[in-house]
Order: sequence, then C-alpha cells, then structure tokens
Amino acid sequence: DVSSSRRKSRKAHFTAPSSVRRKIMSSPLAKDLRTKYSVRSLPIRKDDEVRIVRGKYKDREGKVTQVYRKKWVIYVDRVQRDKSNGASVPIGIHPSKVVITTIKLDKDRRAILDRKDRSKSVKPAGDVEMADVRSFSRFL
Repeated sequence: DVSSSRRKSRKAHFTAPSSVRRKIMSSPLAKDLRTKYSVRSLPIRKDDEVRIVRGKYKDREGKVTQVYRKKWVIYVDRVQRDKSNGASVPIGIHPSKVVITTIKLDKDRRAILDRKDRSKSVKPAGDVEMADVRSFSRFL
C-alpha cells in the first residue's frame, strides 16, 4: 500500500536510498531529443549536457560535472561563485530545473531509451472500441 500522508511521503522522500534518488533526480529532455527518442525524461548522469531553465543561472548551458545524490543537486561546469578567500565553489542545481540537451549514450542508457520508447508501446487508435457506459453503472 502507498500512503497519502504528507508526513510519510516526506519521510520516504528525504530518507530514500541512492538507488531511488537516481530515479527521483530525473530531468526532462529538450524538445528535439523528446521527438527523436519518444521519451520525456531520464535520470540525470555525469556527462550529460544540460541547459538551466529556472533561477539565477537560467539559460546557462554546460556539462554535468557531478551528480550529488545526497544533497539532491547536480553541478554544472562554469556554474560557480567565488568565495571571499578567492576560491570558487560549484553551485548546486536541482535536476528538475534543467533540460538535457545532449545525452551521454552507452549501452545501458540506450537500453533505457529503448525500453521507455513511447512510440513502440502506444497502440493504434483504430482498434479501440467504445463501451456503453450504462453497463458499467454498478461500478459508479
């Protein structure tokens, strides 16, 4: 069973193990990739190239340098700020606030794309038969 309790949902989210965080830390694909692969989003990965679409760093593009699952953020190259001592530190960005513009493809990633491909799983609309709603009134 899945609880609809806010308290339990938040606890499950913030104490999620790394394997579950990978799935939660997914990013949408750019429009051209979405049409090419028929996939809406993917778990973000280290060498993907992304464009930031929200916040102070909006419209910046770069390669993902690190996926920090413990902090729920990704680091994008050249998105950083200078500290008072002169050192520069990367700024963490939540993966939902970026779009993936280039995918780092290997055999595992390609298998994920093939499995998630919506164009293969969607049935043609011609085979659908309309049911008479009155016959289902006992379920309403």
